[in-house]
Amino acid sequence: MLTLSNVAKRFDDGFLALDQIDLEVVAGEIVVVIGGSGCGKSTLLRMIAGLESATRGAVLVAGHPVTGPGADVGVVFQEPRLMPWLTVEENVRFGLASFSKGDAKNLATEALARVGLKQFAEALPRQLSGGMAQRAAIARALVVKPPVLLLDEPFSALDAFTRLDLQEHLLDLWGWYRPTLLVVTHDIEEALTLADRIVVMEGQPGRIAAEIKLDLARPRTRGSTSFTTTRQAVLDALGDARPTDNRTSSEVAPIRR
Repeated sequence: MLTLSNVAKRFDDGFLALDQIDLEVVAGEIVVVIGGSGCGKSTLLRMIAGLESATRGAVLVAGHPVTGPGADVGVVFQEPRLMPWLTVEENVRFGLASFSKGDAKNLATEALARVGLKQFAEALPRQLSGGMAQRAAIARALVVKPPVLLLDEPFSALDAFTRLDLQEHLLDLWGWYRPTLLVVTHDIEEALTLADRIVVMEGQPGRIAAEIKLDLARPRTRGSTSFTTTRQAVLDALGDARPTDNRTSSEVAPIRR
């Protein structure tokens, strides 16, 4: 579904943000990208979304080169970025100009129902809590059921309770039609809750240092032995950019440089 082959990104000022990125994400997989600040995680997502162009290499979605933003890739940013003068429903319908008015309304209504905001369709963004606003942003990204959904630190601005709630809610939404999810986060617990596979990045320039395949049944119990063991594997990979030898509950694959 999603392929990056020998991808690099150098900005106009000469800064090399990413180099030698090779990544394959299959349809319906949830991949979470973690790493220190400045290692190019957000730049990676922006290239997949078509908001940045690769300097070298290929970025493919469903076998087609990414040349710009498209309906096959939805994006959720750290901030909801709702237009304050539009209602919640109008925000969700904003990208549906090619649909008839009736179809656009039906799609928006379904998406809002999925995120639990159907009764707030006529509300303005200022009337929503932070968690509700982010749910509206997710509804906007999901409204046309894109096969790939990118989330860039989607819950980092929220309180801990709301963050936990939305993590579980995102998994419920993923179960709706099983899109391919690529999530950037700094939160290891969040990565372990969501991911089928965790990609650990290091920089600069940003490169993939390790991949950790999770073998944890859902729903996941954060205090379980398998969860704790996998958490240590991720910490080890973050600490020294080398795969851990502990393979009790995860399979850690080194990346050739």
